[in-house]
Amino acid sequence: MKKIVFLTGTRADFGKLKSLLAILQDAPDFEPHIFVTGMHLQELYGYTLIEVQKSGFKNIYTFENHTHETTMDLTLAKTISGFSEYVKATAPDLIVIHGDRVEALAGAIVGSLNNVLVAHIEGGEVSGTIDELIRHATSKMSHVHFVSNAQAKNRLIQMGELKQSIYTIGSPDIDIMFSDTLPNLETVKAYYDIPFEAYSIVMFHPVTTEADDMETYADAFVKALLASSGNYVVIYPNNDLGSQRILKAYQCLMENVRFRIFPSLRFEYFLTLLKHAQCIVGNSSAGVREAPYYGIPVINIGTRQQNRVTNSEILNIDYSTSSILKALNRISKLEVEKVTPHFGSGNSGALFLKTLNQEAFWELNHQKQFRDL
Repeated sequence: MKKIVFLTGTRADFGKLKSLLAILQDAPDFEPHIFVTGMHLQELYGYTLIEVQKSGFKNIYTFENHTHETTMDLTLAKTISGFSEYVKATAPDLIVIHGDRVEALAGAIVGSLNNVLVAHIEGGEVSGTIDELIRHATSKMSHVHFVSNAQAKNRLIQMGELKQSIYTIGSPDIDIMFSDTLPNLETVKAYYDIPFEAYSIVMFHPVTTEADDMETYADAFVKALLASSGNYVVIYPNNDLGSQRILKAYQCLMENVRFRIFPSLRFEYFLTLLKHAQCIVGNSSAGVREAPYYGIPVINIGTRQQNRVTNSEILNIDYSTSSILKALNRISKLEVEKVTPHFGSGNSGALFLKTLNQEAFWELNHQKQFRDL
């Protein structure tokens, strides 16, 4: 019986890891554990630990890594400390981390320095801001890579990673996007008391490398939303540096009947809302990853998703009120088709389990090697 620890720090990465966790729950040779930290334990952002617990998974451990200073370096340090103690007590055979958050980097550091195999989900991708640096650093501290497509695999090879350590399984959240377990729209609207017949989704996150400008950006964004005629389901930003400035700007929306504002949404419920939305506006990865699969138009603001995959239905614009308002007015005229999948076909969980069942996977050398091109 091999013990697999999944580390999750946000509602987003839990959505990505969920299908991988689910397929291991009933696998006889594996015992999944979940280390829950980060935004999951912050009431301001919806205390989404509850959603992790409601998912029915076993072996859940919680650790509060939030610091009053809310700087990423201190969060990283605290997470390393807490996760290190947990790993020494749990003695896992594999640590699974996702993406480009500091919690993932902490997981990779702890695993590699304690000679525990580390698997990184969705490495080898590019984006704007500090996230890309964290993602690549996490990949270099990890032993194994489960990537979303061939392009990501090639980038990891370019970074000196061994081909035999890279497995292409697609993006795990696609498994859930096209599963038959998503609730219907009426159920979701009733659960969250959303009265709108038509609506768009707002997800606007801070850009840490532009933290000093986030108040200006957020104010311009809110002015555009208020000047438009649409209805909006607004989801809080993540807790990176600058989030408080966005939340301050959102105060202007609180009493407006055209807006419903939530700290967080259950992942499956969010997907149902996204599937039926007029568009998604902001700078969330959901705009460049999930929305195109549903054929939903995207207004992508600023630099946060710079260099990521783009499609014809994604309008890339600057932070000005006029640009945002112009894009919002264009959405109804935009003809959109569902894209050819770039991130898998919805069988990531099955491919993940198939890989873990291979003897060669567990024989990978813990001593990292650099392969020259």
